[in-house]
Amino acid sequence: MTEKKVTFKFEKENKNSVRYEEVPEDGAPPVIGSIYVQKWFAGSSKKIEITITKSD
Repeated sequence: MTEKKVTFKFEKENKNSVRYEEVPEDGAPPVIGSIYVQKWFAGSSKKIEITITKSD
């Protein structure tokens, strides 16, 4: 299995969710791009990290 930690920064706030934009590693293309997280979970976080596990 391969794990990848992806970091996101705050982009904009909607009615019920918060949009985060991926901060790609130097010289690498984005893995995910942008994601939406529900406000009840995201709260006022300006940065989030997600770990992706890829099963080979």
